[in-house]
Amino acid sequence: MKVMYSAVQPSGNLTIGNYIGAVRNWVRLQHEYECFYAIADMHAITVKQDPAELRRRTLELAALYVACGIDPEQCALYVQSHVSAHAELCWVLNSLTYVGEASRMTQFKDKSRKHADNVNMGLMDYPVLMAADILLYQTDFVPVGADQKQHVELARDLAERFNKRYSETFKVPEPLIVQGEARICSLQEPDKKMSKSDADPNASVYLSDDRDTVMRKFKRAVTDSGNEILSSPEKPGITNLLNIYCAFHGCTMSEAESTFAGMGYGDFKLAVGETVADVLAPIQAEKERLLKEKDVLAGYLSAGAERAFKAARKTLSKVYRKVGFYQG
Repeated sequence: MKVMYSAVQPSGNLTIGNYIGAVRNWVRLQHEYECFYAIADMHAITVKQDPAELRRRTLELAALYVACGIDPEQCALYVQSHVSAHAELCWVLNSLTYVGEASRMTQFKDKSRKHADNVNMGLMDYPVLMAADILLYQTDFVPVGADQKQHVELARDLAERFNKRYSETFKVPEPLIVQGEARICSLQEPDKKMSKSDADPNASVYLSDDRDTVMRKFKRAVTDSGNEILSSPEKPGITNLLNIYCAFHGCTMSEAESTFAGMGYGDFKLAVGETVADVLAPIQAEKERLLKEKDVLAGYLSAGAERAFKAARKTLSKVYRKVGFYQG
């Protein structure tokens, strides 16, 4: 099977946009590829973290993945820091990465602006560690949004640079842009992508939000002038709500427009909120059940790390031999 790699930081709550655009696709893709799904705690510490909170969120994210349908027996679900080869390969790749290309990365520039009091080398090195994450597993495909392709491009560049200098070692990964998934936007600024770090508490719906919170946020969602419920560039608020409804209800845009024809905006927003809350409820219940069985959850992560370690060590041993490290 072809190999697919993806990772998410345990920082902040995942939104329904993360669920539709990433996690739900992971559930489907785990049956089509050999998948490595990491909880990227090493990436998370490039900005200040409370250690206890980071540990808690790491376990909660693992529980959420399983609750959403990630099968720990089908794929490698693990914590990034449990596989030391990530950091080891990153160091080797640092020797091939130019300062200019690292400093031009959007991730570094954005986070440097947001965290001006903590512009550390980890922020600059973030994309190199991400390249190491990907290349360790001889990854064929990395599922990304269109706005994340830059990181895969760096991984491709470093793979090709290493292969040219030391001979063929790494597969050159391809970005996997999942087609057909709606872009889920902010409920308050529907021209912007929904973000788990949005300062406005009403802009994003989180997978951890209870039904009352979900309903309150949808009631306050921005709509547009007029009273027709139609998808249109002139109606970004309504279009966003229709996209959310289609994604959670499993219908086409035309079917959704027919369902809500003649309905007022208030009732429409309530219907979208109810649809989202109905999908989230069983996920939340399963997540809470898993968090009460921490030994089981820890076993899943341990087994995933062991599987990831074996695959990563193969690549790292080859890399060490190629660069000339004496291994006895």
